[in-house]
Amino acid sequence: MDAKASDNATTATPNTGLIARWQSVPLYARIGIALVLGVIVGFLLGSEAAVLAVPGKLVLRLLGALAPALILAAIVHTFMTTQLGGPLAARLPRLLLLNTLVAITVGLTVANVIQPGQGAGLTPPAPHDETAKSANPLTLFLENVPKSLLGPLGDDGKVIGVIFIAVAFGMALRKERERPLGTVGHLVELFLESLIKILHWIIAVVPLAVFGIVASIVGTEGFAPFKALGVFVLSVLLALAIQAGYYLLRIRFGSWVRPADLIRGGRDALVMAFSTASSTATMPVTYASLKEKVGLREQSASMGALVGANFNNDGTALYEAMAALFIAQMIGMDLSFQQQLMVVLTSIIASVGAAGIPEAGLVTMTMVFTAVGLPVQYIPVLLTVDWFLDRCRTAINVMGDMNVSCLLDGKQKERI
Repeated sequence: MDAKASDNATTATPNTGLIARWQSVPLYARIGIALVLGVIVGFLLGSEAAVLAVPGKLVLRLLGALAPALILAAIVHTFMTTQLGGPLAARLPRLLLLNTLVAITVGLTVANVIQPGQGAGLTPPAPHDETAKSANPLTLFLENVPKSLLGPLGDDGKVIGVIFIAVAFGMALRKERERPLGTVGHLVELFLESLIKILHWIIAVVPLAVFGIVASIVGTEGFAPFKALGVFVLSVLLALAIQAGYYLLRIRFGSWVRPADLIRGGRDALVMAFSTASSTATMPVTYASLKEKVGLREQSASMGALVGANFNNDGTALYEAMAALFIAQMIGMDLSFQQQLMVVLTSIIASVGAAGIPEAGLVTMTMVFTAVGLPVQYIPVLLTVDWFLDRCRTAINVMGDMNVSCLLDGKQKERI
């Protein structure tokens, strides 16, 4: 009995160690490995690789179900915990909204002019009713995964969806069962933390989605869609550069700070934003740079860098708008003006409070795609280059925070 248990423990250890080593690899590296394997498998299997897309669709379905509740909790938590006050608080929302609108407009304009996805030739997904008729058990299982976190609690009658939600929250809350809840704020914080924990589980299997979708596309469509990705990356970089130029012009004519001095004083924050891909982790560095190296007033630096960072995600909003148009162009879908306006509105709303969400661009992108009827199953195609673009747009997010701080500080430098 003991020997058998010892044998089982011995065989279990390498598996656990292998999984742990895989999880210790950065997500972008895991996605890169999945991309290479997907290309190889898709090339070898040809059209038979189409079945590999089903697990990827499952991951995206789970992400799409989680995204609305996660954004809801993040926005509620942001507004409950953010300290707004003083004479600068009235100007802050106007500056944030203007910056975000400009960013999305720049993104949509560049995407409409360059049209990076034109000619990629991706086949649009099959209609829902045709998919439902499939005898593939994985597809039938996918149909029982909830599209929305609260959907199964309504009248759709899918008990399996309720079980999914119950198991997910039960596992996420296991270590929190003794946690005291004294206020409504504590409850919202617990709900948000539980959702983020579930999100981490989904993100862990995102490389599987990339592998399946890439293998399926290579096997059925060839390499044309991935050639378009190069044009898309250059288009996004151009749009981000235009947005950075807008920030510097606004600072030049709306603040006492000189753009060159801002870049010099804030370069530590910009480099950290690019290296960590997290504007939240960069917040203390941004605040210190603005206050100590650039010389802004404490309130201006804190309002832009600490408060504004929770609402100001211009680079992310720009990228999501361009991604929506890119995928629409790849599948030959023409987004009308009304649909592009919906992209703008959804991007603005989804960007609020997204700074503290892991892989926020991936989460909010599912909401933007769903809002205009784009298939979320092609999001893994974007993930193959997202590790690089994520760092670029995070740097723009931080530059947007700097922009807001400088404009709040005004045209006259504080005299000491």
